[in-house]
Amino acid sequence: MADPVRGYLDHLRGERGASHHTLRAYAAELEGLAAALAPRPILSATTADLRGWLAQGASAPASLARRISCLKAFWRWAMRERRVVRSPAERLRAPRVQPPLPRVLQVDEASAVVEAPPLARDRALLEVGYGSGLRVSELVGLDVDDVDLAERVVRVRRGKGGKDRVVPLGSEAAAAVTEWLAVRGLAAGPMFLNQRGRRLGVRSAYDVVRGAAAAQGVPEVHPHALRHSFATHLLSAGADIRSIQEMLGHASLSTTQRYASVDLDALQRAYRAAHPHARGR
Repeated sequence: MADPVRGYLDHLRGERGASHHTLRAYAAELEGLAAALAPRPILSATTADLRGWLAQGASAPASLARRISCLKAFWRWAMRERRVVRSPAERLRAPRVQPPLPRVLQVDEASAVVEAPPLARDRALLEVGYGSGLRVSELVGLDVDDVDLAERVVRVRRGKGGKDRVVPLGSEAAAAVTEWLAVRGLAAGPMFLNQRGRRLGVRSAYDVVRGAAAAQGVPEVHPHALRHSFATHLLSAGADIRSIQEMLGHASLSTTQRYASVDLDALQRAYRAAHPHARGR
């Protein structure tokens, strides 16, 4: 029988179009497992074998989750190819991995970043991103008709999960959009255009944010940091978390609570100001 690891990697390369980085990572994991099981073939592995091998490797939750994902995908392929009857990886449970949150900009940092660009398009992009808390894909996906300057709202169409929502548009953002439209024109179509007159891409939006932050000496800023700062600043100022949830387009309130985190000092101040048995003394 042909080497199953090679066969799986060929499948990833030829049929799935996997990147070189993915192929190299999967090869390292599966070849490491095969070496640990030798002289037994890799497809003879039991669930106990896999757990023992995982216990000897990286213990960080994210690394463990990636290794388990690799094993599950490999054995799913082996089952489809009728090389095994069942998957020993089926009963493996990956740890829950919370992706790291982007940094929260201070209010003065956020203001400096969004006001920094000399180009009207870039200022409008940043003001709407920070002022309305949009995801970068939603931001570059806006059309002119989605921004209602009279009502001061942004209509996000087909956001994450295919849901539409309406988000307030701040006065600074409205002014920046008005200035940009005076340059762009009012014709229908994408709100933010590149130099070829086409819709601005996500990568270009990242470049705008990074460039504006670098110009102000603010490191490690990308579009999601503006969204995270939007939520955190609203919550710190006393906005209702369920309203923030609606504006962010989160299906779960727990997601909003994690994104819209405030520091302990702010929580302590709010508690002392509001709770009757926390005042004085």
